[in-house]
Amino acid sequence: MRSLQLLFRASHAALLLVLCLQLGTNTAQEDTPNRQPIIMDFNIPQVTRSTEEVTAKLVVQTELRECMVVKTYLVSSRPVDGPFNYRYTACLCDDYPRTFYWDFQVNSTMRMAAVVDVVRQLGICPYDEAVIPITANRFTDLRTLFVV
Repeated sequence: MRSLQLLFRASHAALLLVLCLQLGTNTAQEDTPNRQPIIMDFNIPQVTRSTEEVTAKLVVQTELRECMVVKTYLVSSRPVDGPFNYRYTACLCDDYPRTFYWDFQVNSTMRMAAVVDVVRQLGICPYDEAVIPITANRFTDLRTLFVV
C-alpha cells in the first residue's frame, strides 16, 4: 500500500511537470518589442514668401494594436489667423494612418510645432474603445518656416 502511495505522488508531480512543459512559458513576461504610440511626419516648406499660401501636412500613425483618440493642432511663435488654428480630432488605429492639412499665410519667419494629444473623448472611435499610453499623451514636432 505504501508503494502505491509513492507511485501516485510521483505521478502528480510528473503530471504537473508535463502540464508546465505543454503550456510553455508565459508570454506576458517576455520582452516585447518597444512599440511607438505616435509616429509623426510633419511636412512644411522651409522657405516661403509673405504673399504665398503655405500648406502644412501632418501624417500620424501608431504601432500600438489598440486605437487611440488623437487631437492635432499647430502652435507657433507668432500669432496666425485663419485655418492655422483648426484643431482636428480623430480615431487613430495601427492599420489606418491619419493625414491632416492646414493652409495659411505668414508674414514673417516663425517657429511652429505640430502637436498631437492623446485624449479621452467619447464618440470618436468605434464602440468608444480606445487607449491612452502611460508614457506620454502629448507629442510634438518642431519646424522653422523662413519668410523671404
